[in-house]
Amino acid sequence: MKIHLIAVAIFCFVLSSVAQDFAGKAVYKTNRKTDFKIQGSNMSEIQEKELQEKFQKMNQKTFILEFDKTTSIYKEEEKLNAPNPQANLGGMQVISVFGGGVSGSLYFKNLKEKRFVSKTDIMGKTFLIKDSIPNYQWQLTSETKNIGNYTCYKASFTKEVEIFTASFGKEESKEPKKTKTVTTTAWYTPQISISNGPTFYQGLPGLILEINDGTNTIVCTEIILNPSEKITINEPDKGKVVTQAEYDKISDEKSKEMMERFKSRDGKGIEIRIGG
Repeated sequence: MKIHLIAVAIFCFVLSSVAQDFAGKAVYKTNRKTDFKIQGSNMSEIQEKELQEKFQKMNQKTFILEFDKTTSIYKEEEKLNAPNPQANLGGMQVISVFGGGVSGSLYFKNLKEKRFVSKTDIMGKTFLIKDSIPNYQWQLTSETKNIGNYTCYKASFTKEVEIFTASFGKEESKEPKKTKTVTTTAWYTPQISISNGPTFYQGLPGLILEINDGTNTIVCTEIILNPSEKITINEPDKGKVVTQAEYDKISDEKSKEMMERFKSRDGKGIEIRIGG
């Protein structure tokens, strides 16, 4: 195990020495599980299945990570006619409440300064989340697999996360918050010697090409190194500045506000809770 880690460190040092102007672009496909909580619905099993498949497709997205040695920006691929997360099915309103995952349409990281800036909108208002990059306690292993033309090593970490238990159409539970242990597994390649990856993940001796936290799976499908077209990474600068904790509180309040609005409509709604 020690020999493996030393070899990885030496390999990364050699690569960084010969690639001072290194830059690139990685394309990632994401797939997030969707949990359904349906209240006050007369939908048949077939309709529920169709709705679940619809939202599952909505959660299969493409993101682009543009990076150099110390900075990066992660953003969803631009598409026309993007699906609206607040939809209508047979006269019944459907609201989508997102939990976990990256909070923003743009996610900027400065690895040297150990900070990030995430730009996101909530009900028409733009926020800039500015905070320190998470410090993950990665456990490195010697297990390998190939992703495309790259040899990848396995790493993982565990953490306690809160379980969201509120249900649409019911009073909020007064019971103590419950937590669960989540293991996040990553596959990184020392062949691309940047300590970076999709969304907020980083901190490994190579670019992360695949990651799974039990709810969300992200897999790299294409890598372009030192492209002919120059990559320019700009830090987002427009929006109300908040910390991650402040944003989480605002997001939670807005989610509850949306649910209260639908409760006032005879409770005829469907809550789609994604991740958590």
